[in-house]
Amino acid sequence: MQNNIELIGLDPENFWRAMEERRNVIVADSAEELPREYAMNILAARLHPHQQYFIISQVKEHGPDAKSYVLEPDKSCGATECAYFSAGQYLAVYLEIGGSRLWRPYSICSGPAEALQGRCVLTVKRAKDGFASEFILANWQAGTKVVTSGPLGHFSYEPLRDAKTVVGLAGGSGITPFHSLACAIRDGVDDFDLVLLYGSRNSDDILLKEEFDAIAAQCDRVKVVHVLSDEKKAGYENGFLTAELIQRYAPAGDYSVFVCGPRAMYDFLETELPKLGLSPRRVRHELFGEYKISGRESGYAARETNAKIVIRGEERTIKCLPGESLLSAMERAGIAAPSQCRSGECGYCRSRLLQGEVFVPSHVDGRRLADFKYGGIHPCCSFPLGDTAIEVPM
Repeated sequence: MQNNIELIGLDPENFWRAMEERRNVIVADSAEELPREYAMNILAARLHPHQQYFIISQVKEHGPDAKSYVLEPDKSCGATECAYFSAGQYLAVYLEIGGSRLWRPYSICSGPAEALQGRCVLTVKRAKDGFASEFILANWQAGTKVVTSGPLGHFSYEPLRDAKTVVGLAGGSGITPFHSLACAIRDGVDDFDLVLLYGSRNSDDILLKEEFDAIAAQCDRVKVVHVLSDEKKAGYENGFLTAELIQRYAPAGDYSVFVCGPRAMYDFLETELPKLGLSPRRVRHELFGEYKISGRESGYAARETNAKIVIRGEERTIKCLPGESLLSAMERAGIAAPSQCRSGECGYCRSRLLQGEVFVPSHVDGRRLADFKYGGIHPCCSFPLGDTAIEVPM
């Protein structure tokens, strides 16, 4: 019992400092014949790097509102390779915009085979009021240095869980992880059939159409159906991604559904997907991206508040604007708060609520059960109901 009490009261900073001192002592006193590095640790660091350092080697424009950026290792920073990833994963990109410092998740658009050739591709589409996308499209060019996380996320094909045929439902920039999945099928990395229903407003809005046409011409296991909501055109479906449309193109037997797109599409599919009668494990959703209050949530009233941020014992008070998450408020104030998915799921931004109350939308509340008891919150999806204080691990 005494040990448990001591552990609960242990200062995390002192704990990590003691661990570092312990490692230094072991390294200093180790016999010469003992290895200083182990093969499995080296492999793990290559597969799951904390950060990757890239330089943009090529930029391809897709109309006025989207660009693809080819990233290659930045040798000036000592980078020599691109971490291998699963098709459908994403990278968190570090950005400094004015006085703000932030991370934004972007799906990898290229296939895993390209990582073995030392490159990966991010495709960025302009988002309405998109703070990060506007900056990237205006400033990134060949020669720009880019810092990212290692590969993240679980929007990937898993043969033990998923059916042999996947019906993909995409909208807007949600097409990018499906391009990675299609490349993986073409290159023999993944073994499944993809039927992709891609919703766009009109034919001019379709992103990566030429690239998908090329893949479909090379590989008969990838089929793409374009669905236009605002235009009727020969060779295209018209309307929305309804259950009726999905059943028209889905196989007669078992299949999985993968969904990635804007929040409005997710809200619409909440009533459509149950009509398919699929088991829950057959339906996969990619993360929302940054969660924004829509005004429809009950239990939240937007107002300006103050938040006291405690980092390593130092305190700073910042303003939270109406409808702004604690994470966004910290970034706007120039605090490089930890974040990755920005959707309430991964827990990388997990912090402790010391004072006050926050509103967390139930459908994006990815906290562990213990967090509800001990005050754990995910600032990316926590909206203050009044003045608050949180402790942020850095």
